[in-house]
Amino acid sequence: MKILISCDHRGTTLRDKIVDWCVSKGHEPVNMGPTDSSSVDYPAYAIPLAERVVASSGAEIGVLICGWGNGMAIAANKVKGARAALCMDRVQAEYARRHNDANILVLSAEATGFGMIEEILTAFLAEKFEGGRHQRRLDFIASYEKKCK
Repeated sequence: MKILISCDHRGTTLRDKIVDWCVSKGHEPVNMGPTDSSSVDYPAYAIPLAERVVASSGAEIGVLICGWGNGMAIAANKVKGARAALCMDRVQAEYARRHNDANILVLSAEATGFGMIEEILTAFLAEKFEGGRHQRRLDFIASYEKKCK
């Protein structure tokens, strides 16, 4: 699976570990920056990743990392069609995919240890969207997005 990965300056160390983890699991990680740990503005990395995930129509999954995760989630979710979910444990990751059809996983570099990150990634990549009543809710969101310009 192709996995797009980006972060802000506080997430570069974790991002590099995740890139290595993806390779070890047979995935194709795409590092979308930044190149070092110099201070950057997270929207400059969250928005391009979200745009690419949405444009790929499900062919690519995104992973965003910042200090606590909220900034990346907020910025990514401004992109029409992006469903970025901040997940702090495996169960959140499972439900983000199963019920919300999340296409971007957001992680906290400060609050989550790498052992838990591995569990979260494994769950997020393994789960599939259930559809059914959950599709109705996503359709509601998509309908609202169409009204917003």
